[in-house]
Amino acid sequence: MSTVTVSLDHTLVVREVFGPTLQGEGPSTGRRCAFIRLGGCNLTCTWCDTPESWDGKRFDLRATLTRRTVQDIVARATVGLPDLVVITGGEPLLHQQQDGWRSLLVALRSAQVEMEVETNGTQTPDPITAQLVTRFNVSPKLAHASDPEHKRIRPEALAALHATGKAAFKFVCQTPADVAEVAAFAETHALAPSRVWVMPEGTDTPTLCDRLAEIAAPAIAAGFNLTTRLHVHAWGDEKGR
Repeated sequence: MSTVTVSLDHTLVVREVFGPTLQGEGPSTGRRCAFIRLGGCNLTCTWCDTPESWDGKRFDLRATLTRRTVQDIVARATVGLPDLVVITGGEPLLHQQQDGWRSLLVALRSAQVEMEVETNGTQTPDPITAQLVTRFNVSPKLAHASDPEHKRIRPEALAALHATGKAAFKFVCQTPADVAEVAAFAETHALAPSRVWVMPEGTDTPTLCDRLAEIAAPAIAAGFNLTTRLHVHAWGDEKGR
Protein backbone atom coordinates (compact mmCIF):
# COMPACT_ATOMS: atom_id res chain seq x y z
CA MET A 1 0.00 0.00 0.00
CA SER A 2 2.95 2.34 0.57
CA THR A 3 3.59 2.56 -3.19
CA VAL A 4 0.02 3.62 -3.97
CA THR A 5 -0.59 7.30 -4.62
CA VAL A 6 -3.90 8.22 -3.01
CA SER A 7 -5.70 11.51 -3.48
CA LEU A 8 -9.30 12.60 -3.16
CA ASP A 9 -8.64 14.81 -6.18
CA HIS A 10 -8.14 11.81 -8.45
CA THR A 11 -11.03 11.25 -10.87
CA LEU A 12 -13.08 8.48 -12.46
CA VAL A 13 -15.63 8.42 -15.28
CA VAL A 14 -19.02 7.85 -13.67
CA ARG A 15 -22.53 7.18 -14.90
CA GLU A 16 -24.25 7.69 -11.54
CA VAL A 17 -23.87 7.49 -7.78
CA PHE A 18 -27.05 6.85 -5.81
CA GLY A 19 -28.45 5.64 -2.53
CA PRO A 20 -29.23 4.75 0.10
CA THR A 21 -31.07 1.99 -1.72
CA LEU A 22 -30.92 -1.80 -1.55
CA GLN A 23 -28.82 -4.48 -3.19
CA GLY A 24 -31.32 -6.23 -5.41
CA GLU A 25 -29.29 -9.24 -6.54
CA GLY A 26 -26.99 -11.99 -5.38
CA PRO A 27 -25.79 -13.00 -1.91
CA SER A 28 -26.37 -9.54 -0.41
CA THR A 29 -29.95 -9.18 -1.67
CA GLY A 30 -31.97 -6.86 0.52
CA ARG A 31 -29.05 -5.13 2.20
CA ARG A 32 -29.17 -1.35 2.48
CA CYS A 33 -26.40 0.12 0.35
CA ALA A 34 -25.25 2.77 -2.11
CA PHE A 35 -24.20 2.27 -5.73
CA ILE A 36 -21.31 3.74 -7.70
CA ARG A 37 -21.82 3.03 -11.40
CA LEU A 38 -18.71 3.60 -13.50
CA GLY A 39 -18.64 4.04 -17.27
CA GLY A 40 -17.30 1.71 -19.93
CA CYS A 41 -17.62 -1.99 -20.69
CA ASN A 42 -15.76 -4.54 -22.80
CA LEU A 43 -18.90 -6.59 -23.56
CA THR A 44 -22.08 -5.77 -25.50
CA CYS A 45 -24.82 -7.88 -23.92
CA THR A 46 -28.02 -7.57 -25.93
CA TRP A 47 -30.21 -7.44 -22.80
CA CYS A 48 -27.99 -5.04 -20.78
CA ASP A 49 -30.17 -2.82 -18.56
CA THR A 50 -27.60 0.01 -18.34
CA PRO A 51 -26.37 0.50 -21.93
CA GLU A 52 -26.10 4.23 -21.36
CA SER A 53 -22.98 3.49 -19.34
CA TRP A 54 -21.06 2.14 -22.35
CA ASP A 55 -22.97 2.04 -25.67
CA GLY A 56 -21.74 4.96 -27.77
CA LYS A 57 -23.76 3.78 -30.79
CA ARG A 58 -27.07 4.42 -29.05
CA PHE A 59 -26.15 7.08 -26.50
CA ASP A 60 -24.10 10.26 -26.39
CA LEU A 61 -21.62 9.17 -23.72
CA ARG A 62 -20.46 12.76 -23.34
CA ALA A 63 -23.92 13.43 -21.92
CA THR A 64 -24.46 10.22 -19.94
CA LEU A 65 -21.00 10.00 -18.34
CA THR A 66 -19.13 12.56 -16.25
CA ARG A 67 -15.64 12.68 -14.75
CA ARG A 68 -15.90 13.20 -10.99
CA THR A 69 -13.40 13.43 -8.19
CA VAL A 70 -13.06 10.64 -5.66
CA GLN A 71 -13.99 13.14 -2.97
CA ASP A 72 -17.28 13.90 -4.73
CA ILE A 73 -18.02 10.22 -5.42
CA VAL A 74 -17.41 9.10 -1.84
CA ALA A 75 -19.30 12.05 -0.34
CA ARG A 76 -22.38 11.13 -2.40
CA ALA A 77 -22.07 7.38 -1.83
CA THR A 78 -21.93 7.77 1.94
CA VAL A 79 -25.03 9.95 2.24
CA GLY A 80 -27.29 8.22 4.75
CA LEU A 81 -24.38 6.19 6.16
CA PRO A 82 -24.84 2.87 4.32
CA ASP A 83 -22.48 0.15 5.51
CA LEU A 84 -22.23 -1.37 2.02
CA VAL A 85 -21.19 0.34 -1.23
CA VAL A 86 -21.56 -1.53 -4.53
CA ILE A 87 -19.21 -0.56 -7.37
CA THR A 88 -20.74 -1.55 -10.68
CA GLY A 89 -20.84 -0.58 -14.34
CA GLY A 90 -20.39 -1.24 -17.16
CA GLU A 91 -17.30 -3.17 -16.14
CA PRO A 92 -15.69 -1.45 -13.16
CA LEU A 93 -12.46 -3.47 -13.18
CA LEU A 94 -11.51 -1.77 -16.46
CA HIS A 95 -10.62 1.21 -14.24
CA GLN A 96 -8.02 -0.62 -12.15
CA GLN A 97 -5.01 1.04 -13.75
CA GLN A 98 -6.27 4.51 -12.93
CA ASP A 99 -5.13 6.40 -9.86
CA GLY A 100 -8.78 7.22 -9.21
CA TRP A 101 -9.64 3.55 -8.76
CA ARG A 102 -7.06 2.96 -6.08
CA SER A 103 -7.94 6.21 -4.36
CA LEU A 104 -11.64 5.28 -4.40
CA LEU A 105 -11.03 1.91 -2.74
CA VAL A 106 -8.78 3.43 -0.08
CA ALA A 107 -11.26 6.23 0.61
CA LEU A 108 -14.16 3.80 0.96
CA ARG A 109 -12.10 1.60 3.27
CA SER A 110 -11.36 4.71 5.37
CA ALA A 111 -15.11 5.38 5.48
CA GLN A 112 -15.47 1.91 7.07
CA VAL A 113 -17.92 0.53 4.53
CA GLU A 114 -17.95 -2.89 2.92
CA MET A 115 -17.27 -2.88 -0.82
CA GLU A 116 -18.83 -5.18 -3.41
CA VAL A 117 -17.55 -5.05 -6.97
CA GLU A 118 -19.90 -6.32 -9.68
CA THR A 119 -17.84 -7.67 -12.58
CA ASN A 120 -18.42 -9.73 -15.71
CA GLY A 121 -15.46 -11.95 -14.85
CA THR A 122 -13.21 -11.04 -17.79
CA GLN A 123 -10.79 -8.84 -15.82
CA THR A 124 -8.18 -10.09 -13.35
CA PRO A 125 -8.20 -8.16 -10.07
CA ASP A 126 -4.87 -6.58 -9.22
CA PRO A 127 -3.38 -7.24 -5.76
CA ILE A 128 -4.60 -3.96 -4.27
CA THR A 129 -8.14 -4.55 -5.51
CA ALA A 130 -8.14 -8.13 -4.25
CA GLN A 131 -6.95 -6.92 -0.86
CA LEU A 132 -9.36 -4.02 -0.35
CA VAL A 133 -12.61 -5.26 -1.89
CA THR A 134 -14.93 -7.13 0.49
CA ARG A 135 -16.70 -9.25 -2.16
CA PHE A 136 -16.72 -9.79 -5.90
CA ASN A 137 -20.10 -10.47 -7.50
CA VAL A 138 -18.89 -12.20 -10.66
CA SER A 139 -21.44 -12.49 -13.46
CA PRO A 140 -20.04 -14.44 -16.43
CA LYS A 141 -22.22 -14.08 -19.49
CA LEU A 142 -23.94 -17.06 -21.10
CA ALA A 143 -24.42 -17.63 -24.84
CA HIS A 144 -27.70 -15.66 -24.92
CA ALA A 145 -25.78 -12.45 -24.16
CA SER A 146 -24.59 -12.73 -27.80
CA ASP A 147 -20.89 -11.88 -27.44
CA PRO A 148 -18.54 -14.62 -28.74
CA GLU A 149 -17.29 -17.04 -26.09
CA HIS A 150 -13.65 -15.98 -26.34
CA LYS A 151 -14.69 -12.44 -25.47
CA ARG A 152 -17.07 -13.16 -22.59
CA ILE A 153 -15.22 -16.07 -20.94
CA ARG A 154 -11.64 -15.51 -19.74
CA PRO A 155 -10.55 -18.55 -17.70
CA GLU A 156 -7.48 -16.85 -16.22
CA ALA A 157 -9.56 -13.94 -14.90
CA LEU A 158 -12.21 -16.28 -13.51
CA ALA A 159 -9.53 -18.34 -11.77
CA ALA A 160 -7.95 -15.24 -10.25
CA LEU A 161 -11.29 -13.97 -8.95
CA HIS A 162 -12.08 -17.41 -7.53
CA ALA A 163 -8.66 -17.53 -5.86
CA THR A 164 -9.40 -14.38 -3.84
CA GLY A 165 -11.85 -16.41 -1.74
CA LYS A 166 -14.20 -13.43 -1.99
CA ALA A 167 -16.16 -14.29 -5.14
CA ALA A 168 -19.77 -15.29 -5.66
CA PHE A 169 -20.79 -16.25 -9.20
CA LYS A 170 -24.13 -14.98 -10.51
CA PHE A 171 -25.64 -16.09 -13.83
CA VAL A 172 -28.49 -14.42 -15.69
CA CYS A 173 -30.85 -17.10 -17.01
CA GLN A 174 -33.93 -17.03 -19.22
CA THR A 175 -34.73 -20.73 -19.57
CA PRO A 176 -33.94 -24.13 -17.99
CA ALA A 177 -31.46 -24.66 -20.84
CA ASP A 178 -29.51 -21.69 -19.49
CA VAL A 179 -29.35 -23.38 -16.08
CA ALA A 180 -27.88 -26.45 -17.77
CA GLU A 181 -25.29 -24.16 -19.38
CA VAL A 182 -24.46 -22.79 -15.91
CA ALA A 183 -24.01 -26.33 -14.58
CA ALA A 184 -21.56 -27.14 -17.36
CA PHE A 185 -19.74 -23.87 -16.76
CA ALA A 186 -19.46 -24.53 -13.02
CA GLU A 187 -18.02 -27.99 -13.66
CA THR A 188 -15.51 -26.70 -16.21
CA HIS A 189 -14.28 -23.92 -13.95
CA ALA A 190 -14.45 -25.88 -10.66
CA LEU A 191 -17.03 -23.60 -9.06
CA ALA A 192 -18.69 -25.02 -5.97
CA PRO A 193 -22.50 -24.98 -6.47
CA SER A 194 -22.86 -23.24 -3.10
CA ARG A 195 -21.01 -20.21 -4.58
CA VAL A 196 -23.34 -19.99 -7.60
CA TRP A 197 -26.47 -17.83 -7.80
CA VAL A 198 -28.98 -18.11 -10.66
CA MET A 199 -31.10 -15.06 -11.48
CA PRO A 200 -33.92 -14.53 -13.98
CA GLU A 201 -33.36 -11.96 -16.71
CA GLY A 202 -35.95 -9.20 -16.94
CA THR A 203 -36.77 -5.60 -16.15
CA ASP A 204 -40.39 -6.00 -14.97
CA THR A 205 -42.05 -8.12 -12.30
CA PRO A 206 -44.19 -10.35 -14.59
CA THR A 207 -41.16 -11.35 -16.68
CA LEU A 208 -39.02 -11.99 -13.61
CA CYS A 209 -41.71 -14.11 -11.96
CA ASP A 210 -42.37 -16.16 -15.09
CA ARG A 211 -38.69 -16.87 -15.67
CA LEU A 212 -38.02 -17.56 -11.98
CA ALA A 213 -40.76 -20.19 -12.05
CA GLU A 214 -39.05 -21.86 -15.02
CA ILE A 215 -35.50 -21.87 -13.69
CA ALA A 216 -36.08 -22.46 -9.96
CA ALA A 217 -36.47 -26.25 -9.96
CA PRO A 218 -33.45 -27.04 -12.17
CA ALA A 219 -31.30 -24.54 -10.27
CA ILE A 220 -32.19 -26.08 -6.92
CA ALA A 221 -31.59 -29.57 -8.30
CA ALA A 222 -28.12 -28.48 -9.43
CA GLY A 223 -27.29 -27.24 -5.92
CA PHE A 224 -27.36 -23.56 -6.88
CA ASN A 225 -28.72 -20.57 -4.99
CA LEU A 226 -31.52 -18.43 -6.42
CA THR A 227 -31.85 -14.68 -6.51
CA THR A 228 -34.44 -12.39 -8.00
CA ARG A 229 -34.01 -8.67 -8.80
CA LEU A 230 -35.55 -7.10 -5.72
CA HIS A 231 -35.10 -3.50 -6.89
CA VAL A 232 -37.13 -4.25 -10.03
CA HIS A 233 -39.99 -5.62 -7.90
CA ALA A 234 -39.87 -2.45 -5.80
CA TRP A 235 -39.41 0.23 -8.48
CA GLY A 236 -39.61 -1.33 -11.94
CA ASP A 237 -36.92 -0.26 -14.40
CA GLU A 238 -36.49 3.18 -12.79
CA LYS A 239 -32.92 4.43 -12.91
CA GLY A 240 -31.05 5.58 -9.83
CA ARG A 241 -33.02 3.40 -7.39
